[in-house]
Amino acid sequence: MPPKSQADILLDKAEKKLGKSDGWFSFASSTTKFEEAGDLFQQAANAYKIDREFSKAGEAFAKEAECRENAKESNDAANAFWNAAKAFKQAKAGDLAVQALQQTVVHLTKGGRFRQAADREKEIAQIYLQDGLLGKACESYVRAGDWYSQEDANATANACFKDAADLHAQLEEYGPAISRYEQVAEHSLSSALTKYSVKEYWLRAGLCALANSDTVTAKRNMSKYASLDVSFPTTREAKFINALIEAVEAGDQESFTAACVDFDKVMKLDNWKTSILLKIKKNIDEEPSLT
Repeated sequence: MPPKSQADILLDKAEKKLGKSDGWFSFASSTTKFEEAGDLFQQAANAYKIDREFSKAGEAFAKEAECRENAKESNDAANAFWNAAKAFKQAKAGDLAVQALQQTVVHLTKGGRFRQAADREKEIAQIYLQDGLLGKACESYVRAGDWYSQEDANATANACFKDAADLHAQLEEYGPAISRYEQVAEHSLSSALTKYSVKEYWLRAGLCALANSDTVTAKRNMSKYASLDVSFPTTREAKFINALIEAVEAGDQESFTAACVDFDKVMKLDNWKTSILLKIKKNIDEEPSLT
């Protein structure tokens, strides 16, 4: 039987410390026990990290977090759960990382630390995204965005809401996607630093309306955007959407493709736009002929 590693020895010490009986009505010594066991679990977790045994490190950090909770050390518990999440991410255990981050968020929100809670919720969204859980990722981005907004971190909030809008569109939830893009655009209009990006959000909102086979909403929204920013109709983005609306209403695939090619020559179409344009084109293809 191979000798125990330093990490295993520390873990055993922590478990023994935790299992030690303190007798009746010994709250003070019980608190000390949890503090000391927590320290040992932390040491064990760091030793496992050195040995690159990240799954075991995550488990040890999670046990440390539980000790911190029992010792009423909420801030330390939040930090331990976060360390557990980072270890689980290294171990490619996304579900365990999410569970640990969710516990971190509970402690942070209870302590009124909403900016840090938003950071952790954003991490949760990114893990869900990597695992292909787009709906859950969308919910976490919105939650993070709301908390960033409360803390006046508006640029970061907008980035989260924009990511949520992109995911709504990927899930073909075009109404919520349009609402989110318009929300981000409205926030961006209020600042000279971010006003330039508004046309991109409105472009995406317009594409969502067309993907929903709704040229009426697309045209109505284009008029609304023009009233909010009089320079918008002259932009390449607005002209592109208007050309697409005409092509869709005419059922003209050639004009649709030509508009996409022309736009792509000047402003390269990203993967998101390419994907949604293919959906719009497919809708044109599937429209029944009137003749």
